[in-house]
Amino acid sequence: MIGWEDVYKVVVAVVPLYVALVLGYGSVRWWSIFTKDQCDAINKLVCYFTLPLFTFEFTAHIDPFKMNFMFIAADTISKFIIVVVLGFWAKCSSKGSFCWSITSFSLCTLTNSLVVGVPMLKAMYGPLGVDLVVQSSVVQAIIWLTLLLFVLEFRRTRIEGTTTLKSTSKTTIINNNSNVMGEGEGGKDVEATTLDMDANEDLILEDSNRPPFCKLMKLVWLKLVMNPNSYGCVIGISWAFISNRWNLEMPSMVEGSIQIMSKAGMGTAMFGMGIFMALQEKLIACGPNLTIFSLVLKFIAGPAAMAISAIAVGLHADVLRVAIIQAAVPQSITSFIYAKEYGVHPEVLSTAVIFGMIVSLPILVAYYAILEFIH
Repeated sequence: MIGWEDVYKVVVAVVPLYVALVLGYGSVRWWSIFTKDQCDAINKLVCYFTLPLFTFEFTAHIDPFKMNFMFIAADTISKFIIVVVLGFWAKCSSKGSFCWSITSFSLCTLTNSLVVGVPMLKAMYGPLGVDLVVQSSVVQAIIWLTLLLFVLEFRRTRIEGTTTLKSTSKTTIINNNSNVMGEGEGGKDVEATTLDMDANEDLILEDSNRPPFCKLMKLVWLKLVMNPNSYGCVIGISWAFISNRWNLEMPSMVEGSIQIMSKAGMGTAMFGMGIFMALQEKLIACGPNLTIFSLVLKFIAGPAAMAISAIAVGLHADVLRVAIIQAAVPQSITSFIYAKEYGVHPEVLSTAVIFGMIVSLPILVAYYAILEFIH
């Protein structure tokens, strides 16, 4: 049963992230320390250095031979369900779009498991909860964040290769200047601007003058090879297999070199998010409707898909409960960093991260109480 001491542990884990967020926000909005170009450089530092090393470190220290493959299968099936639904929506609905499918997938599936999930699941289910949530983090890093990176790179390369681009879309999409601001005073204006940008992008992606698919894929793979995010987790899990199979230890010099940068991963990511918020006109950059939409996807759609898949593969008791609750853990910080770097709704992802962590505690406790009735 969750007590006040457990709640305090979760708060202790989350508060330092908000300190970094406020420092980033204040450095631009209050103290004017960084320029716009410097802010973009900070995001690139996070995207290409601290996060890949952070991912490598935590994947390299797991034991892949002790993973619960039924749990991983349920997690994989739940994400496959979401991919199919979003693909059908983008293809068949007049309101669907490729860009929003990417963002919706991030909102439904990608979680901040290590910062929020570990202390929360430890309080609820002890070592079992910690073990499973760490496993989900590793699979997320190896498969789903890599897949997200591929799709984002594919999108950007496809747009850059299209010859007939409208000048307005060039400014909005190719330069990756994702500071989407409304022309009026209210947040509806911001949402309308975001949707208009997506409509222009869909027209570009349908252009007949886009590069051939084989050439496009070659360009995408070349860019992914140069991106440390695409192989940091693969190297990490490879080392995990080797070290656990033959009882090897990483040389202290190598481990120290990795840790000195990886320990800054989450802090610099939240600092970068604070900077992004400071560059917006409003604190809730995406407006109230998109904020509610993002929270519904995060805390209802994702856990619902996980519940269906977990029951389908035969999970039961505490493993079933952990599977559902970990799917409701708030938004992955890494998903925002990618969204900012590639210019795909960073205003929505930043809001989902910030407000998701605030409202997650009562929501997760409510899930815990409800799931106690499941036997």
